[in-house]
Amino acid sequence: MTVISHEARVPLALAGRRFDQVLAELFPDYSRSRLTGWIKSGAATLDGAMAPPRLLLKGGELVQLEAELETEVESAPEDIALTIVHEDEHLLVLDKAAGLVVHPGAGNASGTLLNALLHHDPKLAELPRAGIVHRLDKDTSGLMVVAKTLPTMTALVERLSNHDVQRQYEAVVLGSMVSGGTVDAPIGRSMGDRLRQAVREDETGKHAVTHYRLRERFRAHSLLQCNLETGRTHQIRVHLTHIGHPLVGDPLYGGGLKLPKRAMPELVTALRGFRRQALHAERLAFEHPATGEALSFAAPRPDDMNVLIAALRDDLAAHGHDD
Repeated sequence: MTVISHEARVPLALAGRRFDQVLAELFPDYSRSRLTGWIKSGAATLDGAMAPPRLLLKGGELVQLEAELETEVESAPEDIALTIVHEDEHLLVLDKAAGLVVHPGAGNASGTLLNALLHHDPKLAELPRAGIVHRLDKDTSGLMVVAKTLPTMTALVERLSNHDVQRQYEAVVLGSMVSGGTVDAPIGRSMGDRLRQAVREDETGKHAVTHYRLRERFRAHSLLQCNLETGRTHQIRVHLTHIGHPLVGDPLYGGGLKLPKRAMPELVTALRGFRRQALHAERLAFEHPATGEALSFAAPRPDDMNVLIAALRDDLAAHGHDD
């Protein structure tokens, strides 16, 4: 268990504020609930003595924090293979395989990325969600960043909130598109299905923007590059379905099997056998929270998407566009 030790003088600018509020200002790497707990337990003191969280401060007091970082995550470590593309003392970047659930939940109590991370580095149990600051859907492959320290986690969450993390995806969708564009449409939980998200123009919809660019056009499908400006749940899947081009293989939002006329047998097999959304987080770029270094990572396209795209190309080469 990690023991932390901090001390600071209360700035005069914070005079008149409550002890718990000042502590949150002085030590922003820790959650307010955790800091309040430390005040109540005596781990956080004021001029060497315990003080109530709501005490109004005058400025100049000495705040001391001596505390143990309790386990935040109770899940068990599991020896699950991870593809790590970068790791240092502050963070790691991994290439998540399709089919791997990120967080334990109903129906997935074990066998998740979180369990794998706890096996890789047991100290991650001291961080909320084992340092996971964003997620990919179970059947989406590609790059994720994981914090290894509280300051790094706080900084990464802030960067994600401020749209300072560049996330680029590759997607195969239904429909032969002719150009790219931008979808700017709010997203919220679907009224008819709690598992689905939907474009919601009412007060429940949250701002969501997806930029997409056409990479390749096939006879009845398209290969897109998608860049997220925001990071809502299922955002790319919802936005592309909203404009009439759902992802190939998407079990929740997909439009079903679509075969071009006289489709080659290899393409029929590839499309029928593709049982996940054809979505891959191929690029991740951000400024390192500790060093300020500009980091950029790329993950190769997974084999199943390579097979699918090759079949689409061969079909187009054999028949040409129908239009």
